[in-house]
Amino acid sequence: MFRFLRRAGQITRIDITPPRPKADRAGIAVVLIVRNEETHIAEWARFHRLAGVSRFIVYDNGCTDGTLAALRTEAPDVVILPWAQKFRDGPREIHNQVLAYAHAVANFGAGFRWMTFIDVDEFLVPKQAASLPQALAHLGDIPQISLPWHMFGRSGHMTPPEGGVLANYTQRNPDPMSDQKGLRNFKMIVDPCRVTSMKVHQIWTDGSPQSWNDRGETTKRENRAFYSADHIQLNHYYTRSDAELRAKIARGPNLTTPDADHLRRVMRKVAAIEENVVLDRAALDWLVRTGKPSKISP
Repeated sequence: MFRFLRRAGQITRIDITPPRPKADRAGIAVVLIVRNEETHIAEWARFHRLAGVSRFIVYDNGCTDGTLAALRTEAPDVVILPWAQKFRDGPREIHNQVLAYAHAVANFGAGFRWMTFIDVDEFLVPKQAASLPQALAHLGDIPQISLPWHMFGRSGHMTPPEGGVLANYTQRNPDPMSDQKGLRNFKMIVDPCRVTSMKVHQIWTDGSPQSWNDRGETTKRENRAFYSADHIQLNHYYTRSDAELRAKIARGPNLTTPDADHLRRVMRKVAAIEENVVLDRAALDWLVRTGKPSKISP
């Protein structure tokens, strides 16, 4: 089912035999690997449920707080799998997040037209349509799209404010296609029954890395002409408050990395995000436009 591709002491890409699509497959599934996000998981799940997500498939990377209970409250049909592990092929560590994503495609992908793989600090925001499935409908038989990060910083908050993420964090870096290291990256929405290879930020479909933007246009993702957030905007709330940023650093990365290297990488990215910011209310505007702002408040 899976084939591992190795590089530089880590396995970060897994090849997949795509699942056979079910005749009645439909909707969009969100795949999440999570550890101790009790504070924010309810808002995240509530928003995406309101945006039309059909099912959450959640990989529990050792939660010890109320994260899973909050998920079950917001989405009683959530699928939760234990996933606290570190696997190696000899000296090479297998990326646990990529392994979860590949497992989700192979075991659940047959039932859905679309599948996406995001974190609790990432929100998929419909820009014109009332829901994510409606925002994807114009793409026809396109097998996948890449959505650039819109990187949000601390918005001046030293400690967690009341009222949730969307209401309080509205300042982001103005350039989703920035050449600054760590600011330009993508998450993807794919047809799981055409997935042939997985990485965290790149997915191959039909044996090809070719990707499309949310307008259905294709070129190299690195080209500025690829940029679009006309139909779906991917908000990445990288830091939240300063206190939460410090806690994020203390938790460490998904792969085993020296602490000092991890700290430098995170703080360099934060500085780049906050060097210049613009106001972005896309998520709040969608809630107002669809008449749902009262349903998202914590």
